[in-house]
Amino acid sequence: MSQTKLFEPFKLGPLTLPNRFAMAPLTRNRAVPPGMVPSPLAVDYYGQRASAGLLITEASQVSQQGQGYQDTPGIYSREQVEGWRKVTDRVHEKGGRIFIQIWHVGRISHTTLQPGGGKPVGPSAIRAKGKTFVNGTFTEISEPRALEFSEIPGIIDDFKRGTENALAAGFDGIEIHGANGYLLDQFAKDGTNKRTDAYGGSIENRARLMLEVSKAVATVAGPERTGIRISPVTPANDVSDSNPQPLFDHIVDGLNALKLTYIHVIEGATGGPRDIAPFNYASLRKRFSGAYVANNGYDFDLATKVLEAGAADLIAFGKPFISNPDLVERLKKGAPLNEWDKNTFYGGGAKGYTDYPTLGAAQAAE
Repeated sequence: MSQTKLFEPFKLGPLTLPNRFAMAPLTRNRAVPPGMVPSPLAVDYYGQRASAGLLITEASQVSQQGQGYQDTPGIYSREQVEGWRKVTDRVHEKGGRIFIQIWHVGRISHTTLQPGGGKPVGPSAIRAKGKTFVNGTFTEISEPRALEFSEIPGIIDDFKRGTENALAAGFDGIEIHGANGYLLDQFAKDGTNKRTDAYGGSIENRARLMLEVSKAVATVAGPERTGIRISPVTPANDVSDSNPQPLFDHIVDGLNALKLTYIHVIEGATGGPRDIAPFNYASLRKRFSGAYVANNGYDFDLATKVLEAGAADLIAFGKPFISNPDLVERLKKGAPLNEWDKNTFYGGGAKGYTDYPTLGAAQAAE
């Protein structure tokens, strides 16, 4: 098994990854309110998984306005920076490398999470069908308001400040969340963006905010430490585009011009069918000179096949990393995997978070 490219090193910007595994960003809703600071359990959680070539944290909001679910961590306060510093210190002690994913959820939020109980913001005042997780339960998403043109520079500044804070917290790099129907994706796609100003209408205008944020982050962190996640055809969070291929070809051309270190591409529907809509991912790979991180429904066999074909450089695994802190070792040895418990994905304490056994611990207990 260990002959597959999955276990080969890979040079990602200034980092040498020992293998081609990326741990995908996984929302776990365990930050400590009211300050939304990563908990001491998060230190253990990420430290346990440091054998992945690259760890990417759960999405962390760049402002209070950017929060969409209860108990997701932020990266906009001094306390949050100090909390994340403990995480990066632990991961580095274990020999790992860790990027933080930063986000603004846009319209996928609830008034109880917003400053002053205000409306969530989006490109247009179109309410998303779906639910968010607040006050311990799934609740209808609140009606948003359209961002004023004059407010957009402030959003870009929030991403810039989040990047500065992430570097102060010791992260090796930044992943911008441009996927899954959150703010940057909402601006890019014509199903959610009905603006008539310089951020609406044409592909160039709709892609503008994602590219401006990418430029701001890369200017602070360095493009060699900046990646971005995109999801061309996912319907997640009630998002859609009438013609995603030219839109994302244009976006990736812009990201390539910025010399970002990777694009992290959700192929198909997030957590669902890979073939939900026709899309030529090879076109993105060809247009982008940095690394291509492939995501969605990958197992050992598919990862091996895609890497051997040269269709990706790194493979992101999500749920298998939740239940297998030592996923790399287990796959290398052909060992069975722990099954995950969906009931403990969101919120709670150590159960279903830091208590999944490693192979060694499981064998010792037998």
